Amino acid sequence: MEADHPHERAGADTDTDTDTDTGTDSDIDIDTVQATDGSDTPTLGDILLAAEELWPESLAEDWDAPGLVAGRADREVRRILFAVDPTREVIDEALEWGADLLVTHHPLLLKPVNSVAAGSFKGDAVHRLIEGGCALLTVHTNGDSAVGGVSDVLADAFGLRNVTPLVPAAEGLPEEGIGRVGDLPEMLSLADFAERVFSLLPAVAGGVRVAGEQQGLIRRVAVCGGAGDSLFDAVRAQRADVYVTADLRHHPASELRERALGENGRPYLIDVSHFGSEWLWLTPAANALENVLTDQGFTADVRVSGVNTDPWDFVLTP
Repeated sequence: MEADHPHERAGADTDTDTDTDTGTDSDIDIDTVQATDGSDTPTLGDILLAAEELWPESLAEDWDAPGLVAGRADREVRRILFAVDPTREVIDEALEWGADLLVTHHPLLLKPVNSVAAGSFKGDAVHRLIEGGCALLTVHTNGDSAVGGVSDVLADAFGLRNVTPLVPAAEGLPEEGIGRVGDLPEMLSLADFAERVFSLLPAVAGGVRVAGEQQGLIRRVAVCGGAGDSLFDAVRAQRADVYVTADLRHHPASELRERALGENGRPYLIDVSHFGSEWLWLTPAANALENVLTDQGFTADVRVSGVNTDPWDFVLTP
């Protein structure tokens, strides 16, 4: 499984362990999955079953659209590419490498569409993938909530202990849910912890923004990969000293800080790149899928994309 260095391009290797036993029944229609013929090359159907074992679609939020976007279940898959976003550059990379399957965290078709004509970006993406023989699979909020998911990887990378879900899943294991909260082994200043966060994430134009007293001491940390300002009430209920998430909007962040300043100043906020917060998950996810396939007697070449899909190119600061 190949990857690049995070401060060169996205896709660096991590040593995060991933628990692949979810204990959740598959929602995939078994009739659509072709039985293996003894070959060590998996079909797309085999991979869909492995993905369901790792990231059950029952864990996805109601508004989400995970699952197979394009592809035939009986097609053999020799090369699998993982990426955060199905952008043009990522699709270029997948097709140039000869990938049979592109697995992305973010959906290409999150909102309903009436056409996939090639004149639009999304239609063009669908056409290029199909014409290039590359299937597309989305693992989104089910990949956030599952054991070993996006926020689990963040919590592990930041060194948190006694980790539990910030908001437990309605259906699933006790360890599953959106976001995570846990404790550092020892107290750190907000500035030192923010430096740790910055050093672990891929280099992006927006950097890392911090709200709080630089020398304020923290120990209890809440994290949520992707946009997480809808979880402020849960963060406060868990008495987190700091909350690491992405896409913090002005008004919710300002209101939370004003309320915190009237109490003990917590939680502090660390706002990171949406792409960066979810990028850390790619390598553990790719490793987990490769391990499940290996356990089942299959062989596939699994790689993490080298494309940084953060949308911002540069930033101006005072």
